[in-house]
Amino acid sequence: MVALSSNINWDEVIDKKARGIDDYDLGEVQEVNDNFVITQQGIIDKDKFYLAKRLVDRFDGLYLWFKITEVEAQEFRND
Repeated sequence: MVALSSNINWDEVIDKKARGIDDYDLGEVQEVNDNFVITQQGIIDKDKFYLAKRLVDRFDGLYLWFKITEVEAQEFRND
């Protein structure tokens, strides 16, 4: 079952993997607040992404998919 962004239970996405367009790895979901989904990528060199909820495409139970490319994602990265 695929939940569209308007039907996502945000508690279920914590600790799930996040992906962008072309399967770009956005790391793992660490936190969700009213406007953003915060993900963390990497083990030693950790990058955090502060991604607007409006960029979420769907949640398939394993991955939270974003409508964002690798290049676009860099605008939301915070090391």
